[in-house]
Amino acid sequence: MAWRRGKEASSPSRSRPARHGRHGREDRSPVVRPPLPPLDTRAERFDLAVGTAAEFLRSAWEELRDVSFEIGDMPPATDDDGIPRWQVLTDEKRIILWRIPIERLSHLHRDDDFHRRMMIEGCVFRAAAEYLDRDPWDLGPDRFRYF
Repeated sequence: MAWRRGKEASSPSRSRPARHGRHGREDRSPVVRPPLPPLDTRAERFDLAVGTAAEFLRSAWEELRDVSFEIGDMPPATDDDGIPRWQVLTDEKRIILWRIPIERLSHLHRDDDFHRRMMIEGCVFRAAAEYLDRDPWDLGPDRFRYF
C-alpha cells in the first residue's frame, strides 16, 4: 500500500520557493547536460585546410579562378614515382588532392595540428604550381618579402 500525506501536510502555510531546481532544491544543475560541441574529424580538418589554401590561390591568381579543387580518398593506381599525392588535370581544369596519401605518407618533423596544416597547404600550393607550370614559391605574391 502506498503512503499518502494527510491533509495537514499539504497546508498552504508551507510553500515551495518560487525558483527551484531539481527536486525543489536550489542551485542544482539540470538532469540533462548541455550538448557537447561537435567533434571535428581528420577529414573535416583536411577539407578546411584545402579550402582555405584554394581560396587564397584563387584570389591571388586569375588562372585558378575556374579551377576545381577536389578531394579524393585514394588514387586509383600508382605511378612511376610511387603513390601520387595529387593529380592535375589541366584540360578539365581540375586538381584532385588525395587525402590518405597526403596525411599518412608525409613525414612531419613535429606531429601537431599546425605542422599538419602547413603540410596540407604545401601540397595544395605544389599542385597549383604544377597546374600553372610555376615554382610553388612564386604563388604567394609578396608573402615572403619582409624587406
